[in-house]
Amino acid sequence: MLRSLFPLLVLCCVVGRVTAANPDAPNILYILADDLGYSDLGCYGGEINTPVLDALAAGGVRLSQFYNTGRCCPSRASLLTGQYPHRVGLGHMTTNDLGRPGYRGVVSANAQIIPQVLASAGYRSFMSGKWHLGTDDPTRHGFEAFYGTLVSAKRFFDPDHLIHRPVGKSTKRDASDEFYATDAVTDHALQCLSLARTTPQTPWFVYLAYNAPHFPLHAPRDEIAKYADRYQDGWDELRAERLTRMKELGIVPDETQLSARSHWRNYGEIKIGVNPAWESLSRDRQQDLARRMAIYAAMIDRMDQQIGRVIDDLKDAGELENTLIVFTSDNGACFEWDPFGFDIVSSNQNILHTGAMLDEMGGPGTFHSIGSGWANAANTPWRLYKHFNHEGGIASPGIVHWPAGLTPAAGSIVDRPMHLIDLLPTAVAVSGATYDGSMPLPGIDLIDQINHSPAHASNTERTLFFEHQGNRAVRRGKWKLVALDDQPWELYDFTVDRTEMNDLAGEHPKLVKELGAAWDLWGAENQVTPLPDDLRVNYLKAD
Repeated sequence: MLRSLFPLLVLCCVVGRVTAANPDAPNILYILADDLGYSDLGCYGGEINTPVLDALAAGGVRLSQFYNTGRCCPSRASLLTGQYPHRVGLGHMTTNDLGRPGYRGVVSANAQIIPQVLASAGYRSFMSGKWHLGTDDPTRHGFEAFYGTLVSAKRFFDPDHLIHRPVGKSTKRDASDEFYATDAVTDHALQCLSLARTTPQTPWFVYLAYNAPHFPLHAPRDEIAKYADRYQDGWDELRAERLTRMKELGIVPDETQLSARSHWRNYGEIKIGVNPAWESLSRDRQQDLARRMAIYAAMIDRMDQQIGRVIDDLKDAGELENTLIVFTSDNGACFEWDPFGFDIVSSNQNILHTGAMLDEMGGPGTFHSIGSGWANAANTPWRLYKHFNHEGGIASPGIVHWPAGLTPAAGSIVDRPMHLIDLLPTAVAVSGATYDGSMPLPGIDLIDQINHSPAHASNTERTLFFEHQGNRAVRRGKWKLVALDDQPWELYDFTVDRTEMNDLAGEHPKLVKELGAAWDLWGAENQVTPLPDDLRVNYLKAD
């Protein structure tokens, strides 16, 4: 395990510069998974072993209509700034400055993020995990200490892939333990909690942003072994099994229909198609794909175990009761770039693993993805995946746990639409902090929504907007207007068709025009439009 060493004197001096704290204010723990599918967790219908998150759901509430932005950088920007991502310069990715205000590839210097806001209420703030906002030092944005990756996950078994900020911090590692990034960022989070308790009357905020289960698919061998035989029956059967459990759990209505197998296409549409039936694949291909999904499941299982270490620490410190915990994912499961997944690097390259090669998958030095077939299953029952604004891309599991602050019965499911933009307003509301940013907040307090929500409020007249890579959507009450980047608007009635199978655009042209005009206005006001002509994504080449 990685052990982080922080000079206490320096950090205590930093704390001394913030406003006096309210001793009754809750601690705040935001946990973000990376590329986790909507139905992967046990408490959302999945078969993966996630007892810790399931227990948090049983003791708190699950949000059945919690939304992200469809992609990693934009979602992280929305979570931390409380803004739609284009408004703060991260409408696309951090890799390219597209020359337009909404697409600069770096979070705006004018944006206040959660730790900067919470400082007004005396909070100490720490971060562990994936940053991905385009700047090189999260501690310049209000965090006292950071350990993780500034960009995306590339190597889970390589300690040199993760860094400390401020620069110069040293690390200590037990030579008997194999390094694994999910464990290491948890070690750092626990170290931060220990540091926070050196000022016991001061509340803390911890942002724990895991890389799992983002590619490359890396997991310890003993974790992979748990799932070695689980996915031999394929994605068609898994989707049906998950939907049955989701109905039993009340995550989706009993009348929910499973969407058809989703299509897939990569940048430039070099390749395009529809996910094949599992039974149409050769036995060798099935074995390769089953192994990929086993590694993916192992990554989620291990993440749940590590979250358990944090929860146990909160229990031991007597802090769990008054700690607001929110768990979610930055987008839906990742389809990149076709049903068979990629190898070596994100590209059109796939290697069919057979025989002894299968046992090597998921270990150090390998690089795999799950592909669009399994991503479709991970997002059961929705259409599409990460990158898109159909439900498979923007619907996330959302777990909220705060025994001292939630009024619904433990284990409740709240159907009101909510969004990552709500997490900063939530932090402000529960902490008593003052938000004095120049950008008005489009989100609202998550806890107020939960505590004052009727049991089923899917038709609440709140309007949410989405755009990524030209894919776009508006959600207002029971209606959702959505489109692919090169296609006309589609319209769906979510009281009967959240799987987006019965397009009603032709039957309600006035509503399409009204919601489309609302999207146009939002786009103009939030630096979304005009859309970039070129996303400057040049790493996908034809075979």
